[in-house]
Order: sequence, then structure tokens, then C-alpha cells
Amino acid sequence: MKGIANMNLKDLTKVSAAVVLGLSLAACSGDDGKNGTNGTDGTNGTNGTDGKTTFVARADVIKTNANIAYASYSDSLITAVALKESLDTLVANPTAQNFTDAKQAWLDAREPYGQTEVYRFREGPIDFENADGTTGPEGAINAWPLGEALIDYISTSPAVNGNAFQEDDSRAISSNIIADTTTYPIINKATVTGLFETNEDERNVTTGYHAIEFLLWGQDLNADLGSSQTTRDATAGNRPLTDFNTTGGCTSGTGNAMADNICERRGQYLQVAADILIEDLTTVVKAWEPATGEHYKTFVAGGDASLALILEGMGRLSYGELAGERINVALINNSQEDEHSCFSDNTHRDIYLNAKGVQNSFNASYTRVNGEEISGASIYDLLLTEGHPELANQLRGSLEATMAAASVIDTKAKTGMPFDLLIQSGIDQENVIAVIKALVAQTDDIEEAIKALNVTTNDLRQDTEEKI
Repeated sequence: MKGIANMNLKDLTKVSAAVVLGLSLAACSGDDGKNGTNGTDGTNGTNGTDGKTTFVARADVIKTNANIAYASYSDSLITAVALKESLDTLVANPTAQNFTDAKQAWLDAREPYGQTEVYRFREGPIDFENADGTTGPEGAINAWPLGEALIDYISTSPAVNGNAFQEDDSRAISSNIIADTTTYPIINKATVTGLFETNEDERNVTTGYHAIEFLLWGQDLNADLGSSQTTRDATAGNRPLTDFNTTGGCTSGTGNAMADNICERRGQYLQVAADILIEDLTTVVKAWEPATGEHYKTFVAGGDASLALILEGMGRLSYGELAGERINVALINNSQEDEHSCFSDNTHRDIYLNAKGVQNSFNASYTRVNGEEISGASIYDLLLTEGHPELANQLRGSLEATMAAASVIDTKAKTGMPFDLLIQSGIDQENVIAVIKALVAQTDDIEEAIKALNVTTNDLRQDTEEKI
């Protein structure tokens, strides 16, 4: 059988169908609410009449969580492969339709990955830190914000380039990879990964979703507010299709003619970045694979330590990462460069999907990209089983409140008011603030669940330096 990194999308889709069947059978068999067993034989935990849970084991909750982690990372890999195929098509034939399709493939790839962020903060396959300095691929996959001046051309106007340069000028690289054919004669994996966070500058991000996003959309050149402007416009980045033309019409920005080899290098960068993304996601998928994945086996056998990690991931994503770094920092700085997907104006989906990932972990339910649902024993069920029905409903309600608030942000963006407009004073900041407040409230309830289930976690509020 082919290695997963070498499979095409058709192969991966076949594998996905088999995985869905296996996971559906495994994850859903423990608690379907339809028969009247008492749960002691591990077959069911309901009384068969009103659907109320009477028995759910902690081990069942942990295994369901692991199965959903595998499914969501598998979907991330499948959509990354589809993205690579779209990028290959664009590079080979840079038409308007292929450009649109490549952008849509990037947006599609973000949908499952956004829901995996809840599996961070666990020292797992995505974000482990070893004593020898090796780390998981989370940064290489999803680091932001990035100093796009390292990768490709940017606007020369200070009014619109924001933080496009590297974080620290003293450690910045003066040329960009695509234009500097002397320093970087070949664009390959070694070149791209070798410059990731080079000079110990965290803005030197050269790989992952957001590097690809920048190369597809270009900078979002909405000027920051000034004396002559009262609001940003509502458009995303607008990289011209001619930036990929290799037959005599190459540009680096509208009207800026370049030699064809520059556009060839831009296409090569896209393809290399997608290959690296697939490789990184493959390592995570293999670690979570049921039966054979080393992390999967360790996690499902982890008892209360694994249950604690589930709750810690939920809380730390809710508070420090999402409410803090991804929303509050951009809000207080009124900075579109600090929004998560600033080139495509897709930050509303990042917010919604991250929040959805937390809710998925609580409800033990995930809908795959092909529409199949993976579900099973949940933390909600466990709280009921262990005598905390009021807290179970309280936490469920707080998660629903967050999703409702995030849905407002999502809807506004889809109807013409993206996140970089919503963070401006005098516009609709209250909608953004409502999401932050809801995330803080659900973190409070997650902490109560941790106490009620008597497990030990690290501080849920350690991941942001800003006061929320």
C-alpha cells in the first residue's frame, strides 16, 4: 500500500471512507440511547426510555476524543492534498478559474484544521517539546502573524504595510526568497524550512497555511485609520493573476513587470509549501491512528491524565489562545496584521471553527468533510453520570452561547463586514467583545468541570500576556 504522503486525493478518499466506517462503529457503539442495558457490560449507558445517561466510563470519553482527533486530522490531511492538487493546476495553467479554485481549496482546507486546535496544549503530536529542542509541527503548520517581506514583495507604503517586515529590524533579512535568485538559487524544502524563524525572529514564518495564504491573496492593503480615512474597506488581499504568468506577462504586483523566472519561483514556492504542509500533517495523522499510532495508544490508556488533557486543551484554547491572542490582541491594537487570516479575510472562520472544536470535545461529536458524523461518550454524559447535571447543562449552555456569538461574527463577514472592520472603534466592536466575554465565561465553567471531575490540569489562563 502507498505511504499516505505519496497518495493522491482519490487514494486518500478511499482510505477516509474505510476510516469513517471503522470509527463510526467504534465511536458510536457505546451510547446510542436506544436500549435498556445498565452500562456495566460496556454496551450502553441509557435507560432506554428518556435517553438520559446512567453510565459512561471515563475510558469511553477518552477513546471517543482520540477517535475524533484522528478523524479531524485525517480530514485536514485530505483537504491539504486537495489544496496541493489545486495549486499544481494553477501553476501549470494560471487561469482566472484555476486561481479562484486554488483559493477556495485553501479555504476548504482551513475548515477541518480549525477544529483541531483544541488538541493542542497537550504535549501531543502537534505541539510536543522535547528536551533536545525538537518540537511538534504546529508552528510550521499554522504560525502567524508572518513577516511577509521575507517571502515575496510587499507594498512600499508605510501606511499599508503594517508589520509586514520581520519583527526585529536588527534580525531581519533584507531580501525576499522569491526575488533573490542569487542567495536562494533553488526554492525547495531545504531553502524554505531553513529560513523558518531564522535569526530567532518569530515573524520569519516561511511554511504552513498562512505562507500559502499570502502567496494566493497577497497583502490586505486596507490602510489603517488616519485623518483622511474613517474606515477600512471590506476587501481581502488582491494579488493579480499575472503574478503567476510564466509566458511573458509575469508581474510582482499590478503593472510591475518581471522576468518569467520570478513567477516560476512563486509557483515553486506554493508547491513546496504545500508539500511541507502535507508532510507535517501526515506525521500527526500517523501518531493518532487507532491501533497503530503510538500517541493514540498512550492517550487512550492514560486514564485521568488524558481526561485532564482534554479539559485543559478546551480551556486554554478558549481563554488565552482564542479570546486572548487571536481576538483581544487584534481588538486592542486595532490591527489587521494581528488577525489570524489577515490576507484572505478568513479570520471569522478561524474564530468560529476554533470555538466549534471546543464544543466538539465537550459533545464528543464531529462532522467529517464528507458529511459522516463521528460521535460517542461525551464529557456532558460523564458529568451526568458522576452526579453533576446542573454543571453539565451550565457548561453546555456556555458553549452554545459562544457559538451563537461566533456565528454573529461569521455572518457579518459573509455579508460584507470582515473581522478587520469589526475591530475598529465605532463600528461593531461589541460583536467582537461578545465573543471574548462568552469564551471567558465558558473557561470559568470548564474550570468548574475540572474540579467536579477531580482531575489536575495546568493553568488555563497562561497563554496570553494581555488582560482580558
